[in-house]
Amino acid sequence: MSTFSLHEKKAKEDLLLPRNEEAEQALLASLLYNNKSYEKISELLKPEYFSNSIHKKIYSTISFLIEKGEIADPITLHQYFVQEKSLDEIGGTSYITKLSESVISITNTYDYGNTIFDLYIRRELINLGKEIIHDAQEFQIERKATDQIEKIEKRLFDISYNKNKEYNILHFSKALTQAIYSAKKAIKKDSYIVGTTSGLIDLDKQTGGFHNSDLIIVAGRPSMGKTGLATTFAFNAAKSGSNGSKVLFFSLEMSCEQLATRILSQEISIPSDKIRQGNISYDEFPKFIKASRELYDLPLFIDDTPELSISALRTRARRLKRKHNVGMIIIDYLQLIKNNSKNKSENRVQEISEISRSLKALAKELNVPVIALSQLSRAVEQRDNKRPQLADLRESGSIEQDADVVMFIYREAYYESRKEPLRGTDKHRQWQEYLDKIYREAEVVIAKQRNGPIGTIKLYFKESLVKFDNIINSNIKY
Repeated sequence: MSTFSLHEKKAKEDLLLPRNEEAEQALLASLLYNNKSYEKISELLKPEYFSNSIHKKIYSTISFLIEKGEIADPITLHQYFVQEKSLDEIGGTSYITKLSESVISITNTYDYGNTIFDLYIRRELINLGKEIIHDAQEFQIERKATDQIEKIEKRLFDISYNKNKEYNILHFSKALTQAIYSAKKAIKKDSYIVGTTSGLIDLDKQTGGFHNSDLIIVAGRPSMGKTGLATTFAFNAAKSGSNGSKVLFFSLEMSCEQLATRILSQEISIPSDKIRQGNISYDEFPKFIKASRELYDLPLFIDDTPELSISALRTRARRLKRKHNVGMIIIDYLQLIKNNSKNKSENRVQEISEISRSLKALAKELNVPVIALSQLSRAVEQRDNKRPQLADLRESGSIEQDADVVMFIYREAYYESRKEPLRGTDKHRQWQEYLDKIYREAEVVIAKQRNGPIGTIKLYFKESLVKFDNIINSNIKY
């Protein structure tokens, strides 16, 4: 088939795609008649949304003139295209005149815009379908079919959510209005929680809850209870019924079943190892069944895929946002995410930096809080004072830079229990008394908070359940 025939075939196919040139003409006419109509559709429409190439060029020019503060009418349009030597490309003076004389209604400008946008989405979906067929048929040994699925889901998310992301620049007045609205909302709630609740009173007071678009890093050494704190956040947010009540939990270390068992264990105050072993008494079993029923409809989604890449994680998060409108994402933990960069020479520090940047971008893109657990370096163990510092964040200073909030988990009892003096001595007695005093205490150290104070929050910790709670709720039976 000749090149001309191919072009002719494509032109015929384009004509069969969903389009409404009358709506495009009507919109352009209303803009030329009244430039103020542009305000109604400026954030909705981009030139490429028009099916007719002439209309794309005319709309692009109208937008350019109006945004420069100039008048866009048949005269200025004619002058512009003459200077650009492109008057013939848009059908000459006669077409501009024809448009200006075909005004139907300036009150319907937004409706015309919506029609154009909807038809553009339909054309995009048809083109995506063609791409899917083409890519699936074209076998390349270095490309897996699963890579194609990730690419498709990314495109679908872009079509449905991100077509207007270039128009996110707000005048301060609009940003201020949003801030006042959020403050009013908080006042009406009669609560200090503006974001998604952690369920931990003193932590929520310090942070106002977890805020949309924030990246929150929860870091600690092994055995400090990072996963336990993360499941506490997930469970409390999911059962709160607030806007962020649907939670997506990426568990790269524990299986779905293990995580569910841990949440069940925390809820019914029976250690998870007893549940796994079936070591539950007849007296405890009704409580077990009752809690299971109550947790059954908890809006918590768990993905326990091991060695998940950052691109796959983003794709799955977008999918759940689109399907279920998740309000919070938790990742356990950051260092287990694979970086899918093609640059194999990157060292681990660079990989972690890329992952933390990607997680911050994901939080902004989906407008949800993203909580990522992180390991701390061994430098903590080499100091007399084991309380974590920002410098202890493992493998990357960019984690601190990208995060909006950095909090550390610290349990002094963990370290103190490993300092047992000789039994039967006064030192041993004093050590035991001190250990008994601090055994149920945990601290969350807020070392960085971009929009709030830093400080230390005291929590109650039950080691057998790996459960964190408010100090006032510490009357849980052992």
